[in-house]
Amino acid sequence: MQKNITKIRVIYADTDAMGIVYHTNYIKWFEVGRNEFMRGNDLRYAEIERAGFFLPATEVVCRFLASAKYDDVVRIETSLGHFRRANIRFEYEIWDESRNTLLSEGHTLHSFVKDGKITRPPEQFAAKLAALME
Repeated sequence: MQKNITKIRVIYADTDAMGIVYHTNYIKWFEVGRNEFMRGNDLRYAEIERAGFFLPATEVVCRFLASAKYDDVVRIETSLGHFRRANIRFEYEIWDESRNTLLSEGHTLHSFVKDGKITRPPEQFAAKLAALME
């Protein structure tokens, strides 16, 4: 299973009054990881949208296991959980930079939507996604 690794540094604006990363930022980091995973596998969101398709999130699960703090570097590991007909599940693990502490884990589920209806993606995208599942 292919995995994308993206590292980012925690900025002050992502923390709360205690200097700990505010919980919603982990979901934002899921999006960063997902975008980099797609881009790294020649599946750009802009191209999908030009074809008239969108990938809204239909489910988000995030388990918080440890805290990240201001100026920490976090490692976002993203992989494809499944691709079935019209939906994609991405799996995430957010680690500290040295990969000693798992900070968060979760997944997002997305459906291909065209003209407001859930539908299968075009064959060119489906083939790329299916190949990633092998």
